This record gives sequence, C-alpha cells and structure tokens, in this order.
Amino acid sequence: MFTGIVEDLGEIGPVEYEGDFARVHVRSAMIVEDAKAGDSIAVNGVCLTITSFDSAGFVADVMGETLRLTSLKGIAPGTRVNLERAAKVSDRLGGHLVQGHVDGTGTVVSRDPQEHWEVVRISVPPDVSKYVARKGSITVDGISLTVSAVDGDWFEVSLIPETLKRTTLGFKQPGEAVNLEVDVIAKYVEKLLGGAQ
Repeated sequence: MFTGIVEDLGEIGPVEYEGDFARVHVRSAMIVEDAKAGDSIAVNGVCLTITSFDSAGFVADVMGETLRLTSLKGIAPGTRVNLERAAKVSDRLGGHLVQGHVDGTGTVVSRDPQEHWEVVRISVPPDVSKYVARKGSITVDGISLTVSAVDGDWFEVSLIPETLKRTTLGFKQPGEAVNLEVDVIAKYVEKLLGGAQ
C-alpha cells in the first residue's frame, strides 16, 4: 500500500527483455537506503518488487501483463520515474490509499501554465472515467492528486510548484502516456451497489 506522495525522481537504467517479462534497473540511492529484497516500490504508480539492489538502485521484474497494461511497456534507459516506498503503518497518510494496481493509461492532452501553478488535462479511458469525480482523488503516475475538473473522456489536475518540481508531471508533454489508478473506495462502492463483479 502506498500514499501517492512521491519520494524521489529515479532514472531507468538497463532494461533486459526476457521472453514475456522485463528486468528493469532503477537508479535511486535514496529509495534503497533501507531496502531489502522483496520490498514493494511504486514506479510511476506500478507496484513492483525489489529482486536485488545495491547502493545506487534496485532491480525489479516486470511481468507481461504489467507491460501490456501500463506505460512501463515503453520504458527506456534514461527515463525519469516517480518512486515511492510502501507506506509503514505508522506513517501519515499524506495522499490517499494507493494500491499500485494501475486501472488504465491516459495521455497528457494539454498543459495550461498559470502564474504560480499549472493545469494539466489528461485523457481517460471510458472504463476508468466512471470512477473519476471532481474533487475526488486519482493517482497519476503514482502521484496522489485531486481532480479539479472532469468531462467524459478527460479530467484536469491543478499542480502546485512542489509537484511540478518533484515529479514527472513537471515535464511530461502532450501525447505522453501516464498510468492511472482510481480511488479504490469508488470500486468497492460500485461492487456493493451491484454494478461490478
């Protein structure tokens, strides 16, 4: 479980494709300070497991299903990624409950810079859009954000300077893919009301 508060901007190192999965090397000295094999790390919002690590970063195996359903399918060496270690029970919940289970991918549609903040519009697939509500929570590339506007096949988030400086949404451009995870509470409510299986 994560909170959607990005701890570090890491960088993808070598990516080794082996049949139906990829072995991904991620550079981040901060994330591995207290790491151990088996720890969960959110990489652009995708929950991955550390298989090995050293003082410079870690390695994780990414299964074919994850490559197919997330923006990690196009990951390349040098790509910067949002990183978050799994939350401890004693941590403050600074964002919202994030599982690291991506519901779909969207695309950055537009960026609208303001004087001290920026509005980013993101496309959303139809099967995900029903869970997106104005002033509700959504996770974009692992970042816990509040939806500032929504209309059918898109939603907007308003980003403060800290988010722009410390996460990938500070530099993602229109046309680039992002991972989306909706608030899990919305999915449970739907199931309880008989709308999902």
